[in-house]
Amino acid sequence: MTARILVVDDIPANVRLLEVRLLAEYFEVLTANNGPDAIETCENGKVDVVLLDVMMPEMDGFEVCRRLKSDPATSHIPVVMITALDQVSDRVRGLEAGADDFLTKPVNDLQLMTRVKSLVRLKSLTDELRLRASTTRNIGIEELLSRNFASEDTTPKVLLIDERKSSVERIQKMLRDRADLDVTGDPHAGFFQAAETPYECVMISTAFADFDPLRLCSQLRSLDRTRFVPIILLAEEGEEERIIRGLELGINDYLMRPIDQQELTARLRTQVRRKRYNDQLRASVTQTIEMAVTDGLTGLHNRRYLDSHLQTLFDRAVARRRPLSVMITDLDRFKSINDAHGHDGGDEVLREFARRLRKNVRGIDLACRFGGEEFVVVMPDTDGVVAEKVAERIRAEIAQKPFAIGADGKTIEVTVSVGVSSVLKGVDTVAALMKRADLALYEAKSGGRNRVVAKAA
Repeated sequence: MTARILVVDDIPANVRLLEVRLLAEYFEVLTANNGPDAIETCENGKVDVVLLDVMMPEMDGFEVCRRLKSDPATSHIPVVMITALDQVSDRVRGLEAGADDFLTKPVNDLQLMTRVKSLVRLKSLTDELRLRASTTRNIGIEELLSRNFASEDTTPKVLLIDERKSSVERIQKMLRDRADLDVTGDPHAGFFQAAETPYECVMISTAFADFDPLRLCSQLRSLDRTRFVPIILLAEEGEEERIIRGLELGINDYLMRPIDQQELTARLRTQVRRKRYNDQLRASVTQTIEMAVTDGLTGLHNRRYLDSHLQTLFDRAVARRRPLSVMITDLDRFKSINDAHGHDGGDEVLREFARRLRKNVRGIDLACRFGGEEFVVVMPDTDGVVAEKVAERIRAEIAQKPFAIGADGKTIEVTVSVGVSSVLKGVDTVAALMKRADLALYEAKSGGRNRVVAKAA
């Protein structure tokens, strides 16, 4: 695993010590000896994880972390605070500043490396989501990245899997009014409960009498529905090896007993904030994909989707020796509609035409807006005779019922010309198929409009 790690400390010996440890694991290491330089490096370079000292002159680590996490350009970079401070209040302060973890000097090598590797994997996932989402800016990605999910009012839904009644009661008390907490003492039932309910965090105790909690962590990470749900391990003193193994398996965080209420709520808030951030990124990726293949005005597929999918349908029809037909429709004298009623009126006509078109074709047919006032319908398993009848039905549907425009319900007459073509036996291509449909449409337009013409149909 390779990644770029930024080490920030005002003491050169501390920087060198961490640098040697990281280089031995084949990480690329950047260094900074003060807060402003660290922020500039994060803004200008590709940094995967920041190891940040707290006690620095002028700008301490808490302020550096706060600034990094408040900037949309750097808020996704994981920050691990490393300091000699060992008070719970200091850890909580770091977590509230947005730190992803907090390690106390002297840092255990295995603990440091498993933390870094875990955060590098998380950063890699986030980077991929950000890259996909940022392929378009008109979906509000900048606004999305600047949201502060930690300040959202919605209470997180959390599952606690712990068989010890006294432990459960303490955690319930700690999280009262801070989380919607479900509890189960059975790890097997907990697994199915986590899979069936959209939890934002799962907390798993290590204190089971006859069950390995890491097996449950592994099972949750292997299931699609729970793969990205944060897992916090509640461990006992002396379980460092189990914690390290858990981090390697993909748990997100851990707490040592006795659990401090402030640290519990701060770490839970950090995990929920990160999950909501990545969930929003995934949603924006889905929206981006939909926008890439959908016409925003009519809701039909767009030309990009047609260009990629028509070839697949064509190849399948040829391979199976099944018919396939295409119709191209064009609204007659559409420019005059725009001129008379404005583009808003023209848009209303296009939306209503798309609705009627969708109503008159089958679910397996591919209806697309080809561009402007032209639409294409691809009809699998449909020969030319049937396709021509469908085209005539659509033409009649458009001509017989006027289109309403504007809030006053004014109506106008609209007609459509249609060209139809079908796949020819023997040698044929998608380009030739579309060319024939286009020529048929031209004949329909030049022959008086409001008609259907079929070429080799």
